Amino acid sequence: MDDAIPDPWPTTEAEARAVQERLRGRVVTHDDFSPLHRIAAVDAHYSESDRLTWAAVAEIDPRTLELTRSILLAQATTFPYVPGFLSFREVPAMSAALALLPEPPDLLLVDGQGLAHPRRFGLACHLGVVTGLPAIGIAKSRLVGRYDEPGRERGSSSPMFHRRELIGVALRTRDGTNPLFISVGHRVSLPTAVDLVLRFTPKWRLPEPIRLADAISRMHH
Repeated sequence: MDDAIPDPWPTTEAEARAVQERLRGRVVTHDDFSPLHRIAAVDAHYSESDRLTWAAVAEIDPRTLELTRSILLAQATTFPYVPGFLSFREVPAMSAALALLPEPPDLLLVDGQGLAHPRRFGLACHLGVVTGLPAIGIAKSRLVGRYDEPGRERGSSSPMFHRRELIGVALRTRDGTNPLFISVGHRVSLPTAVDLVLRFTPKWRLPEPIRLADAISRMHH
């Protein structure tokens, strides 16, 4: 078993912090991915009633943005809710759901932070390192960092800084809507991440595959 997936999985904040410190040096921040034939978005949410994490995968054709496959998987949640350690709740179910795809996708769009995280190891970094797949963090809200409001029109962006370090970009994906917060997950540089997010977000605020994964993740209700 790859030591990126600790056995047993951490159950305390101290164990989780040690894993973040150990794995964050493995994040690749330059472009290192093949041509995009299949891309997948992953989303997860927690069901309070049965203490399950539901993970959804939406695989799409990057040329047409059509859904080619969808997966919905539930797993018992073993890690408590601690801000900054969300990936320890979601990565097990997400990686299990991705493993059900017949072949791995060429890119992951992750509904969460990448490097825009206090210890530079958000969900998109964690999932990227554990699966080895190129990943982009696409968050609807800011976790850490300061930025100037980008211009009102689609495609406007402004850099996000935390402790004088560039950690991501606030990106307007639709005229007049709140920006998304884009950061490196794994094997995709920040400028490329911004280009790809815009490419996969032709119409709404959220990228098409993330919208699909979000809808799939709620289907069990």
